[in-house]
Amino acid sequence: MKKKRRILAIRITLLIGTIISLFFVPWILVKAWILPLPDTVQEQVDEAIGHGFDGMIVYVDEAGKPPAFYTGGWKDRENKKSADANSLFKIASISKLYTAVAVTKLVKEKRLSLDAPLVDYLPELRGRIANSEQITLKMMVQHRSGIPNFTDNPDYWENEQQNGHAALDFALDLPPSFEPDEGYQYSNTNYLLLRNIMDEVLGYSHQQYIKEKILIPLELNNTYFSIKEVDLDDVMSGYYVGHEEDFKAREYGMLATAEDVGIFLRALNDGSVFEEGEEEIYPYVYDHGGLVVGYQSLAKYNKDLDAVVVQFINTTDFNGYEWNLSEIIINRIIKILSRKNS
Repeated sequence: MKKKRRILAIRITLLIGTIISLFFVPWILVKAWILPLPDTVQEQVDEAIGHGFDGMIVYVDEAGKPPAFYTGGWKDRENKKSADANSLFKIASISKLYTAVAVTKLVKEKRLSLDAPLVDYLPELRGRIANSEQITLKMMVQHRSGIPNFTDNPDYWENEQQNGHAALDFALDLPPSFEPDEGYQYSNTNYLLLRNIMDEVLGYSHQQYIKEKILIPLELNNTYFSIKEVDLDDVMSGYYVGHEEDFKAREYGMLATAEDVGIFLRALNDGSVFEEGEEEIYPYVYDHGGLVVGYQSLAKYNKDLDAVVVQFINTTDFNGYEWNLSEIIINRIIKILSRKNS
């Protein structure tokens, strides 16, 4: 009898815990997840706009089919310009894929070594970054270095546009997140350092190397490294929940069309971005997301479908609910594609 009471008490406790947890989950996420799956990708995009996104672009490349484009909402909310599939978008951390490919190519050229320590390339960081003598380039590429993430430093966000010019300062002289290769923590500092290393080794900008080795061969003519390189009218506006400001003019690194990102992701996953002997040493992942103020992007490859899906959404928020919602949406899009092919 006592055992039954204990079991009943545990079940009641679990039920109460579930109810409490649901109370704190935004219902928009629950709704987006449980709604019946639409028949088409366009219907899913329209539904996503109904959840509160300002604008959205989706690019789908299924093997053996022409690429498809889907849009919803606004490219420019204030001027009532509808979302345009050819708009440039700030791809943020998707750019890490391009960096990782460039590092791979330099390793194949024997200008870099994945096993060499950080101080071999940037000796001035000895004593400024903990364990810099043990941290290898491979650990940095794979976020296993333990180097603190400069964007986790609250001081960085006091004026992030200005501080972005000296971003490394916000990761120096800090204790490590963990010992080298003994953990995982996503750190933008890793890739900032990798880009600096490439600049040092090349003697010119890593952007030029990426352009010569990746963009030009793949004919990615709508991929850029800075907002200064493009016409602002070609850029999709970016919005932050609770703010009227359009964040389009802010500098956040690489921009590209959804099609260009999709072509690159296809080439990464089928190996055509690599020269002979490079694919075997590539040390990073094969899809990625990106998030900066006003812009969130997801670029995914589904092996079962042999399909690339790129999703751009120009709405972000402080709590991350919009990011969670975007992940739900792209997963539903992949389910729609799977159902169509079943």
